[in-house]
Amino acid sequence: MEDPKCRLSPTTLTIFILHLICIQSISPANGAIAGADTRSSLSAYIIQVRKPTDIHLATIEDLDTFYRSFLPATAASSNQERGIVHSYRHVLSGFAAKLTAEEAKAIGEKDGVLSVRPEKALSLHTTHSPDFLGLRQGVGLWKDSNFGKGVIIGVLDTGVFPDHSSFSDKNVPPPPAKWKGKCDFDGKSCNNKLIGARSFISSINTVAQADPPYDSEGHGTHTASTAAGAFVRDANALGNANGTASGIAPLAHLAIYQVCSSLGCSEGDILAGLDAATEDGVDVLSLSLGGNSQPFYSDLIATGAFAATQKGILVSCSAGNSGPSSGTLSNEAPWILTVGASSIDRSIKATARLGNGKEFDGETLYQPRDFDPVPLPLVYAGEKGDPSSAYCLTGSLGNRTGLRGKVVVCDSDGTGRRDKGQEVQDAGGVAMILVNRIDGGYTTFADRHVLPAVHVSYAAGSDIKQYISTASAPKATVLFKGTHINGRSADPAVTSFSSRGPNAQSPGILKPDIIGPGLNILAGWPFPLGNSTDKKRAFAVLSGTSMSCPHLSGVAALLKSAHPDWSPAAIKSAIITTATTSNLKGQPIVDETLRPADIFATGAGHVNPSKAVDPGLIYDTAPQDYIPYLCGLDYTDSEIERIVKEKVKCSSIRSIPDYQLNYPSISVRFDGSATKVSVTRTVRNVGPAQSRYRSVIDPIKGLDLIGVQPRDLVFTKANQTASYRVDFTRSGKAKPATPYAWGAVTWVSPKHSVRTPVVVRFA
Repeated sequence: MEDPKCRLSPTTLTIFILHLICIQSISPANGAIAGADTRSSLSAYIIQVRKPTDIHLATIEDLDTFYRSFLPATAASSNQERGIVHSYRHVLSGFAAKLTAEEAKAIGEKDGVLSVRPEKALSLHTTHSPDFLGLRQGVGLWKDSNFGKGVIIGVLDTGVFPDHSSFSDKNVPPPPAKWKGKCDFDGKSCNNKLIGARSFISSINTVAQADPPYDSEGHGTHTASTAAGAFVRDANALGNANGTASGIAPLAHLAIYQVCSSLGCSEGDILAGLDAATEDGVDVLSLSLGGNSQPFYSDLIATGAFAATQKGILVSCSAGNSGPSSGTLSNEAPWILTVGASSIDRSIKATARLGNGKEFDGETLYQPRDFDPVPLPLVYAGEKGDPSSAYCLTGSLGNRTGLRGKVVVCDSDGTGRRDKGQEVQDAGGVAMILVNRIDGGYTTFADRHVLPAVHVSYAAGSDIKQYISTASAPKATVLFKGTHINGRSADPAVTSFSSRGPNAQSPGILKPDIIGPGLNILAGWPFPLGNSTDKKRAFAVLSGTSMSCPHLSGVAALLKSAHPDWSPAAIKSAIITTATTSNLKGQPIVDETLRPADIFATGAGHVNPSKAVDPGLIYDTAPQDYIPYLCGLDYTDSEIERIVKEKVKCSSIRSIPDYQLNYPSISVRFDGSATKVSVTRTVRNVGPAQSRYRSVIDPIKGLDLIGVQPRDLVFTKANQTASYRVDFTRSGKAKPATPYAWGAVTWVSPKHSVRTPVVVRFA
């Protein structure tokens, strides 16, 4: 497995499950799926066709027949290694097929075909976090939402271990009548909690099979239990993070769609999972998946998510693990809830103690009780200037005879942190101090190391290396201190790996939308750790935006349970406008450097579920409202048709610039000599019928004036709407100190505070 800094080739691995930073060899290594079989010259293609208007396709068989009409005679045979792999009904007007390049070209020349392109290969991207989010039994949102009862969360991932205690259906009612899904496990594995489980795994040589979706990787079990795991007492990982484990929506139903395996994933399988989930009747979709930024009409997760949104399904996706660099986001479409990762106020603590008495706190999941903390000789693996040795890469320390019996310092880079410890151990080292590079900052991981180890910050690593270079006989040891809660007042902080904006495809839409817990998250796992043999109660600690995404999927389920009539856009608005921008110290949320994080790291801020259930005002957007927005992105009519699955003629539509979409945040740009930009928004009253809100404006550096009209919003009944305009004015004479500045427009009533984050770009 790999770390977040490993970059996948954009030509071969463009979409990936966003958690590789955390698996660290707990599960089997995985590789890329080949794009073609050299023996048969077949490749998988995604074919999008115009939705027919003169044919009534009543059944999936009728639709399959229609799709087969596009196949050349050579590919239309019944050979199971040829032809159609998946037929899509909802997320795409089209199909996935195995074809030769000549056959694909022939299909592309047929009338009614919108797009033919090769399928991209893909590779694989808690006991305390509910409490950290303010979710407690008997009070607040858990009580108001009845723990998510009646809501169905669909999880697209690596499958699930169905017998885990997290999927007990104690106190969970039967699924709602609308549920149409099925379970491909044996009759005993699915229950009122795990109501559906299907596999859509296909390969280049075989069509999709209805095999049971057992999780051989662990990722799917972890994300599913994070979103909606049942209460499990005395949960822990290697004796750490003890407590009662619970998902965010513990009484919600789960439907599992296996779209990834140990070999990776495919776009066609993901679309098939999305298609089935939309048909089955899920309420929330959770996808810890993403890829390189690309136009929405080419992004099949975006197009599939749009179809789900049309059916009233909220889609929650990971922002990506390519931080802290800017412009690294996945899943930028405005109809997706895009989730970045933050830390929580729990650490699984260890301390590096140097021979001069200085101590540096860090983390590790492996906490050996029999390790003698006597100071031992300390050495930096990179002292001879070899980069591979500095990073303790596999095989790099084999000839280093001077490491035996010593504590070894290794730099953290884009390879497995656990593998570094194995290399140190193989070279005779007795302990490891893993130190961050500068881009890792203060983000540290609680990994299941193979030897006594501690992961410390870049600042600590610099001090430790300085000590090694100046001390005549440097020594160190590692002290293991177990689980600590409320020990870090800087939490929540943005993690170093969490991908950042701005939004490359639509700069007028602020992304990520929100951040949520994604660092060192304990949740269900299919493989016992340590000496345990109890698979039903196995838990692991993982990190990544893959972990933050299901937290927000669970929050969305709670809100859907509390407000069944709310649209996906309304739920997303409630989450965004009630987010907190402060940490536990009441100061601005920081990033991995412990300096205030910028808006492209935090989005609106950190999720605050207890406030989101009662936001006061919401910004709503119907699926049809996205068409003028898409026209404003200068997409062609055919490109928009690929997203919305209906003919569109932008020349007859009044298009809007992206910043005018009725979104719960505002992102505007001053181009050239422009001195004024105006934005209009419409809100709906979901608070008390008789309500008055006054606008409060955060000043934004570089602007001379921010005006809001009207200044007050007055409501006399529930669900009443009101519009307002924000005018941003600058003289253009002074050059802004930075290209971006941000603030907020907040509507305040005696009971509510509705914060709309604002970012301004200066050309």
